[in-house]
Parts: sequence; C-alpha cells; structure tokens
Amino acid sequence: MTEHAEAAPRLTRRQRRRMILGGEYGIFVVAVVLLVSLANWGALKTNFAEWRVAKTLFPDIITVALRNTLLFTVTGFALGLAAGLVLALMRLSSVPPYRWFAIAYIEVFRGLPALLIFIFVGTGVPLAFPGVNFPGGVYGQAALALGAVSAAYMAETIRAGIEAVPRGQMEAARTLGMSHGRAMRSIIIPQALRIVIPPLTNELVLLFKDSSLALYLGVTLQQRELSKLAQDVTGQQGNTTPIIVAALCYLIITIPLGHLARRLEARQKRGQR
Repeated sequence: MTEHAEAAPRLTRRQRRRMILGGEYGIFVVAVVLLVSLANWGALKTNFAEWRVAKTLFPDIITVALRNTLLFTVTGFALGLAAGLVLALMRLSSVPPYRWFAIAYIEVFRGLPALLIFIFVGTGVPLAFPGVNFPGGVYGQAALALGAVSAAYMAETIRAGIEAVPRGQMEAARTLGMSHGRAMRSIIIPQALRIVIPPLTNELVLLFKDSSLALYLGVTLQQRELSKLAQDVTGQQGNTTPIIVAALCYLIITIPLGHLARRLEARQKRGQR
C-alpha cells in the first residue's frame, strides 16, 4: 500500500456541465413518465376530447364566435392605439394639466383589472349617461372597454418610442423651417411607431385574449365570442370539450402573432447594429 493514495482525477468544467445537463434531462424524462403513467387518459378523453360534442360547435365557432372575437380585438386595438398616441403626446406635453391628466389615466387604468373596466363600461357608463347609446351596441362597448385598457399601456410604449428617436431629427426638422407640430406628425411619430411595432403586436395578442371579457356585457347569441360560446355549449352538453376547441382557436391566432412579434423584434435589433 502506497503512502499517499492517488488523488481522484478532477472533472473538467465541460464534463461537469455535461453531467448537470444529463441530470436535468433525466429529471425531465422521469417527470414526463410519471405524468403519463398516472393520468387518467380515459376520463380526459371523455371530458375534454369528445368529437361528438366538438362537432356541435361548428360552424358557429368560426362564423360567429371567432368573427366576433376578431371584431372586438381589432376595434379595441384601433381605439386604444388612437387614444394611446394622444395620451403619449399629452404625457410629453409642456402644459402641466395635460401631463397630469395623462399620468393619472395611465396609472389608474394600468392598475385596474380589465374585468372591472368591462363591468364599469357595461353598467356604470349607462347609469352615468342615461339615454346615451353606444354605436354598435355591445360591439361599441367592447371596443371602448378594450381601448380604455390598452390605451394606458400603448401610451407608455409610444412615449418610449418617441423618446427613442434621436433629438437631432427634431432639430433638423426645425432647421428646415418646420413647426413643432408638423415635425412630430411628419418625422418623429412615424419613426416612433416603427420602433414600437413589436411591443404593439404583443399588445394585440393580449387584447385578443382580453376580448373574452365581453361576455360580461350581456351579449346575445349572435354576439358571443369564443369563451362565451364554449361556456354555453359546455353547460348544454355537460362536457368540457368546447373549452378545448375554443382554446385551440385562441392558439391558432395568438401563436402566429407572438412569432411575428419576435421576428419583428429580432429584425429591429439587427437594424440597430
């Protein structure tokens, strides 16, 4: 027996990294195997993947629910973008009351849940202004609620985009004899909107999901969006398959939009290098 036992060889950093990575893969595989083996797939299929129930959703889930969801989203986004631009300009204004109003609006509407905004639009606004009818009825209410929520977020996004435009752009425009307002409309705002296209695309995805709150406005059968239709058919059939079908419809829209936002953001980063 030697006087000093040979020291065990030390692992290199790459070997340790491989061992850790192998352990993480092993944990993941074990978790998946346990999940698959313990789940009651028969009950899941019966309650969440019943083709007989799924067929009852068509064609209404496309011609009515998805159409209304898209309509709520697009009108709410347009209203929110317009209001957000105005709020961003007010936020940057040199007139204190404009800045105070914009700051108060942004802080309040970013701090409130969207559900409360929908409830207020559906019940509070008619009480506050009796006899005043929304253009388009429920469609107008949904657009107002979604626009009010998104305007607060878009305002901060657009403000950041305006501030990201180099100040030399404004100085060059003023040197050419442009007024401040014309320079903002012709030079600064178009550049700012190009900068903020990726986050605005993400906001469109959020609005698409928030459109499900339109059910709190008291929609009719022809005004139902995806979540409301799925909820109604689930109650009628006593089966939750409609929830899965509605979820797939949401994913068909949101996944490509999310991918588009990432592509636009990556392109923008490459353009800044």
